[in-house]
Parts: sequence; structure tokens; C-alpha cells
Amino acid sequence: MSAQIDQVSVVKKSNIYFDGKCVSHTVILADGSKKTVGVIFPSSLTFNTGAPEIMEVVGGVCKVRLDGADDWQTYGAGQEFKVAGNSKFDIETVETLDYVCHFG
Repeated sequence: MSAQIDQVSVVKKSNIYFDGKCVSHTVILADGSKKTVGVIFPSSLTFNTGAPEIMEVVGGVCKVRLDGADDWQTYGAGQEFKVAGNSKFDIETVETLDYVCHFG
């Protein structure tokens, strides 16, 4: 996992979800693919997905329960988890979580 994403355009308008508990910005790579870079503040949230996602944890710790799973998994900085398209996942954070969401 790289510490930065090179050669991108950044959409200036932020994506704000769950009354400000999750804030991100979309970055567009040279090949046209998109990622979001953001933070999730301490909270318990449920995200719905359209496309498959890889959530890369850059900083902080979270617990995640994927759609259909009974058990929670813990992820920290340097780890990632995959979410199927047209699915959902529950996430709990007790500290600010920095992440990059890779689509597709």
C-alpha cells in the first residue's frame, strides 16, 4: 500500500454521509478509474454498495461485518477488506478511521 496516490484529479466537492460521520473526496486516476479518500469518525454505520469495493485502512481501527456474515472482523492500518457489489456492510469505529475505497 502506497502512502500517496500519484497523477490524479480531485473532485473539490466533498461526499458527506451519515450527518458528517463519513467524509470523503473522489479522486480520478489518469485511466479514468475512481477512488474515494476519506475519514469515518467514531460511529456505527451501514454502507450499501453498488460496485464491488476494496476498503483500504490507512489509519485507525475498525470492526466490520460483511453482508450475510455473523462475525465481526477487525482491521487496522495497512489492512484491507473486500465488499461484494450490490451488497452492504456494517462498520464500527471508536477512533477516526482514514481509508481509501477502491471501486471495481
